[in-house]
Amino acid sequence: MEQATFAAGCFWGVEAAFRRVTGVVDATVGYTGGSTANPDYRAVCSGRTGHAEAVLLRFDPGPVSYSQLLDFFWKIHDPTTLNRQGPDVGSQYRSAIFTHSAEQSVTAKASMAELQASGQLSRPVVTEIVPATEFHPAEEYHQRYLEKHGRVGCALPEKE
Repeated sequence: MEQATFAAGCFWGVEAAFRRVTGVVDATVGYTGGSTANPDYRAVCSGRTGHAEAVLLRFDPGPVSYSQLLDFFWKIHDPTTLNRQGPDVGSQYRSAIFTHSAEQSVTAKASMAELQASGQLSRPVVTEIVPATEFHPAEEYHQRYLEKHGRVGCALPEKE
């Protein structure tokens, strides 16, 4: 098994999308890329922690390669909007790839360059590609949130 970490806006939809990919064994929503120790949802939503809402994947590279996960990542969000995906605004919703190895970093950068050169996008890609740091799993009520609730959006749940 290998790991991959992606941020592409509200983690609920990103998690649900990646769970449908053959070869993705598990997806955990959480927070990464910031400097605040032990962040929670309210703190991350404030935009002051530096963390992004992200999804940590465990995947089997037999059925799905890291390159294929990158191709899917580019398709499920707009990598040209800085600190925004749809109605969600703030650095916690940034587009980011958190790499777990030098090989992933090289592959991610090449994939981004290929997407930019393809002419498919009318604006430059603003996705950051950085080494993975500590991943903080989100609170249990966020895990598989859309499966449990069927709702869209990233508002705080009515009850915790």
